[in-house]
Amino acid sequence: MRALVIFAHPELKSLNGQIYNDVLNLLQENGHQTEAIDLYRDNFNPVLAPEERAAYFDETAANAEVQRYAESLAKADVLIFCFPTWCLGPPAILKGFFDRVMKPGVSFKLAEDGTLHPNLQHIQRVISIVTYGRGRSILHWFGDPPRKMMTRYIRWFISRSARISYCGLYNLHKPDAGKIGRFRDRVMRLVAQL
Repeated sequence: MRALVIFAHPELKSLNGQIYNDVLNLLQENGHQTEAIDLYRDNFNPVLAPEERAAYFDETAANAEVQRYAESLAKADVLIFCFPTWCLGPPAILKGFFDRVMKPGVSFKLAEDGTLHPNLQHIQRVISIVTYGRGRSILHWFGDPPRKMMTRYIRWFISRSARISYCGLYNLHKPDAGKIGRFRDRVMRLVAQL
């Protein structure tokens, strides 16, 4: 399979960074064609500039930075996201990736009547690996935006038959080595099943 791993954490030594590296290594060991997008190391600009927004629906408008990521999405069978949750949402750099890259002509086609048609139907599998400082009950009260983004919103763009797995590790403000170990094991099992 062709796996695209999208990482959004500034610290490679973080738990997210360690899991990201473990995922990449396992994918390569298992013979998958693997591409990594490390948004922080790429110095990705998450800001949707006024001129870019003005051309948002023009599928012929090409931005070199966005085009490179769009080409990676077009080749992937599997998407794997690895990121922390900050202020109840994904890091701004990942939100900006969705704002700037998941646009008409890349992730969806927009019909003249306004109907959205998925453009990434070749993607059959999505795995999201997400860490949280707070407990799940607090996130549930706020609607757990990252979970909805990665399990509901992304469905608009991919194959209807795609399998989506969401791995959320909550309450990292109260670290528990056993819980972290079980979480890492779960993530590795999911990746190993690809």
